[in-house]
Amino acid sequence: MTAAAAPPLIELADVSRVYGSGEAEVRALDHVDLVIGQGEFVAIMGPSGSGKSTAMNTIGLLDRPSSGRFLFNGVEVQGLDRDSRALLRRHFLGFVFQGFNLLPRTPALENVELPLISKGMPRAERIERARAALHKVGLEGREGHDASQLSGGQQQRVAIARALVGTPMVILADEPTGNLDSHRSHEIMRLLQGLNREDGITIVMVTHEEDIAAYASRLVVFADGKVRSDGPVPERAGA
Repeated sequence: MTAAAAPPLIELADVSRVYGSGEAEVRALDHVDLVIGQGEFVAIMGPSGSGKSTAMNTIGLLDRPSSGRFLFNGVEVQGLDRDSRALLRRHFLGFVFQGFNLLPRTPALENVELPLISKGMPRAERIERARAALHKVGLEGREGHDASQLSGGQQQRVAIARALVGTPMVILADEPTGNLDSHRSHEIMRLLQGLNREDGITIVMVTHEEDIAAYASRLVVFADGKVRSDGPVPERAGA
């Protein structure tokens, strides 16, 4: 007797998200089907208003579908209450944003610790895990530097360490290189690519830059609230 196949990590089935009604109705997602498996690196692209950000917010449990089904690791998400959704976010998802979202006058180590405080983790364990996460992103020796004392690329590395410290199944990266120059952007993308390939962390990334999307293994393009294309990304030369 063969074992049952594992469910997809992320599944949107006939998902729509509608804001307003009547003539003011906006259909941000329009009957979207999207399946993402464990260990994938998926880039999401599309013009402004295409639905890519709404799809990311849905996957990140920051927004709810108006209709359809959203399953995370086989669990129906839309039926969960606020506390259950918060627990799922806290224990399984890590977030990286364009604006870093760090406390500027707080040391890097304490910024990385923050997600562990809400888990009630003892301070000694928090510090150990935060140090390990900063080491993972190449910032050993910068633990005591305030975020405001770090370069943009270093701040984004702190943000990635903060996302990693809770050992998430998925990292959701929203324009992670949007505030960085080209050199720092590619450094950050090589870091994310390594976390995906070497550690098996699933990454879902929104970007508007084709050269950044090229670091992913799969590209999903949205337009008018629908998935217009979904397929592999050609491997970036030299990546």
